[in-house]
Amino acid sequence: MEEVQKHSVHTLVFRSLKRSHDMFVSDNVDPPHQDSTSEKLKMACKARDEYGPVMHMPIPKETHRPVHHTGQSQHGTNPGLQDGMMSRTDSQSQQISRAPTSVGEIRQQATATSETSRALASISGPKTSSALVSLKAPTMPKPQWHPPWQLYRVISGHIGWVRCIAVEPGNQWFCTGSADRTIKIWDLASGKLKLSLTGHVSTVRGLAVSQRQPYLFSCGEDKQVKCWDLEQNKVIRHYHGHLSACYALDLHPTIDVLCTSSRDSTVRVWDMRTKACVHTLAGHTNTVADVKCQSAEPQIISGSHDSTVRLWDLAAGKSRSTLTNHKKSIRSLAIHPRLYMFASASPDNIKQWRCPDGNFMQNLTGHNAIVNCLAVNTDNVLVSGGDNGSMYFWDWKTGYNFQRIQALTQPGSLDSEAGVFACKFDQSSSRLITAEADKTVKIYKEDDSATEESHPINWKPEILKRKKY
Repeated sequence: MEEVQKHSVHTLVFRSLKRSHDMFVSDNVDPPHQDSTSEKLKMACKARDEYGPVMHMPIPKETHRPVHHTGQSQHGTNPGLQDGMMSRTDSQSQQISRAPTSVGEIRQQATATSETSRALASISGPKTSSALVSLKAPTMPKPQWHPPWQLYRVISGHIGWVRCIAVEPGNQWFCTGSADRTIKIWDLASGKLKLSLTGHVSTVRGLAVSQRQPYLFSCGEDKQVKCWDLEQNKVIRHYHGHLSACYALDLHPTIDVLCTSSRDSTVRVWDMRTKACVHTLAGHTNTVADVKCQSAEPQIISGSHDSTVRLWDLAAGKSRSTLTNHKKSIRSLAIHPRLYMFASASPDNIKQWRCPDGNFMQNLTGHNAIVNCLAVNTDNVLVSGGDNGSMYFWDWKTGYNFQRIQALTQPGSLDSEAGVFACKFDQSSSRLITAEADKTVKIYKEDDSATEESHPINWKPEILKRKKY
C-alpha cells in the first residue's frame, strides 16, 4: 500500500485556494445573468420608498369652468379665442408631462401644480412648493467672549453649611441662610456683618427679598415659612401648610404671592398678606428641589428629584406641561433675566428651554458632578456650582464652557468640604456670590486685566455630538 505524503495545514489550504481560483477564474469577468423581472421589482420598491409621495405628479385641473356651447356661445365667445386657449392648455399639459431635467424645472413644475393636490399634502400641507426648498446646513454661532472670573473676597461667620443667598433689590446688602439656623445680612461693598436673625429651628434653605415691601421671606427644614419685617427685624407672618421640609421659595415679580417647594412633593402658592394657601400644586412624585416665578407664562416653574420640570398655570392651579428630558434629579433652575428662556440642572447635564411651552433648546454637557445651583446674569454668563466644589462658567447662547474653577476650602477645613450649595449674581451682574460647605461665603468678580488676546476662546463646534433631546 502506497504511503500518503503528509503536508502542513498551510500547504493544504494554499492548494485548496489555488484549485478554487483555477475553477472559477474563467467566469470572473462574466457576471451572472440578470433577471429582468427581479430588477424591475427591486427598482419599483426603491422608488416607492424614496419618492412615494411625489412619484406621480398630477396634471393640474383647469381653474376656469369649461364653456358648454351648441353652435354659438351663450355669451357670444369668440371661437378663435377658444382655440387659442385650448392650444395653450395643451402646450401646458405637454410641458408638465415631460420629465424635468433641472432643479429650476422641478420647482416650476411644483408651483404649477394645483393647491388641492393630494400627492404633497402629507409633506407640506397646502403649499406644495415648500417641500422642494433646499434646507440650509446647520451652523453654530461663535461664542461671545467673556472675561474670566476670580475670587476676591471670602466671608466667614456662619457655623454651619451656608445653604441659600438672596440679594436686596437696591444692591446694598445680601443675606445668607445656614445650617446653624440663622439668617445673616452682610454689606455687599465691604463684606461686613450687619445683622443676624434667629427664629428657625432647623436649616434655613430658602431666602427672598421683596421688591415692593420691606419684607424678607425665609423657609427651612422645620417646615416653616416666615415673613420678616426688616424695619422691625422680627417675624410678622407665618405660612403654615407644608407637611415636610421646605427646600426653596421665590416671590412673584408682579403679584403679592410667594411660592414654596417642599419635600412633600408639592409647590404651595401663598397670599402674602392674608397668609392663605391659594394653590397646592400637586403632580411631582418626589421632592421639589427648586421653584421659580416670572411675570410671563409659565408663571411658575418647578424642578424635582423625580427628574421632571413642570410648568404651572397660576390662574388654574394646574400643570401646563411636564418636561421629562432629564434622566436624573433636578436640583436647580435659573430664569434668564432678558431672554424668554430658562435652564435646569441635573447630574446628567444642564438643559436650556424656551418659554412658554418648554421647548428644548440645547444641552450643556461637561459638568460631571451633582449640580446644586445655577445662576445667569444679563451678560449671558451661566454659572453652575457642583457638590464637589467645582464651578463651571458657560456662554448662554452657544453652551461654550469658557472657565472652570475649583473652589478652595477655608484653612482648617477638609478638602471634602468643598461644595457649592448656592450661587447668585448681584443686581449689577458684576459680582457672583457663592454659599459653600466650608461655612464661608465667597464673592467673585471679573478679571479687569483680561483681554481676548490673553484669554482667547478655544472653541470647536460640535455639531454632530449635540443631542436632540
